[in-house]
Amino acid sequence: MSELRFHWCSPLESGQKKASGQYDAGSLDFDGIVSFVKEAEEIGVDSLLMAISYHMPDPLPMLGALSHLTDRINLLLAYRPGLLSPTLFTQVVNTVSWMSDNRINLNIVAGISPKEQAYYGDFLDHDARYERANEFLEIMHGLWENHGPLTYEGRHYRVEDAQLGLGHKGGGRPRVYLSGASGVAQQTAVKYGDCWLRYADTPEEIAKAAEPVLAEGCAVGLRMQVLARSTREEALAQVAEMMREPDEKQRRFIAEFMTNVDSEAVKNSFRLADASGDDWLSPYLWSGAVAYRGGPALCIVGSYEEVADYIMEYKAAGVSEFIFSGWPSREEMRIFYRHVLPLVRQREAEAGGAGQSDAAGVVN
Repeated sequence: MSELRFHWCSPLESGQKKASGQYDAGSLDFDGIVSFVKEAEEIGVDSLLMAISYHMPDPLPMLGALSHLTDRINLLLAYRPGLLSPTLFTQVVNTVSWMSDNRINLNIVAGISPKEQAYYGDFLDHDARYERANEFLEIMHGLWENHGPLTYEGRHYRVEDAQLGLGHKGGGRPRVYLSGASGVAQQTAVKYGDCWLRYADTPEEIAKAAEPVLAEGCAVGLRMQVLARSTREEALAQVAEMMREPDEKQRRFIAEFMTNVDSEAVKNSFRLADASGDDWLSPYLWSGAVAYRGGPALCIVGSYEEVADYIMEYKAAGVSEFIFSGWPSREEMRIFYRHVLPLVRQREAEAGGAGQSDAAGVVN
């Protein structure tokens, strides 16, 4: 298998210092974001996920600015069908592909809460949002493949002779990540995406869920947290420190938000956390922050070596990409890329060498 790809979550929430604290909303430190992105580029982050939510700045203008201020790092834009027409969104993506020298990829998110979707004038239910996402992506793919004129009539979109003068740079298209844990999310990922992106579970459960997606030739990626220290004792001490004097107002806010969530991915993270009993789904998978941080808060915790080994278990389960973040995100990014990633690469090289030896033995 090829090397794992490691991405990091956007700097839009990089000010979060505690897993059990409130969101840092209401202001925008653009200089700090630029500094974050430039450091991520320097230490070798594959791409940064530019996340989307009502409590964060919109990622589109951020992406345009950051594409001009960086040279190598890829930018993974999360966006929801329904906010822009598919023709206009394709035009925006094509434009950024030229601005960034082809460093934009897409994370299509159908939405997690009807209440939040209603903020934007969108009142579709869960499955209808994915139905719309299918139409959205079908039109986009048609424009990337043929540039138009494209006529399409579906339940959610109708375009006539749609065409764009500026195609995607290089004549191709961005890599498409499709988020969700439901059956319809899997189907959309297989049909229109390159990678099915979901929240975490144990490697054993991920292997079961990933099997039909991998069989169709679609990659599997995980969005989760990581906390690594030189020893397991230090990692557990850091977990305890993050949960000291937790913000119960934030917990109540998340609990209230969850009453309106219809995302299978988010609900599954809460089911796992509730069922864990002691906040641990395995010796290395911690769920204690889910009540304060929501779906993506499942976290790999351990020493550098333990975290690297657990990541390799996910690779054996079929996972090929990770989008990590941490608390605080910037410091955890430094730790991961300096201390954990070299160990992962070492294990991959050793596994590759063993595979070559085994293959040579078969041939002989």
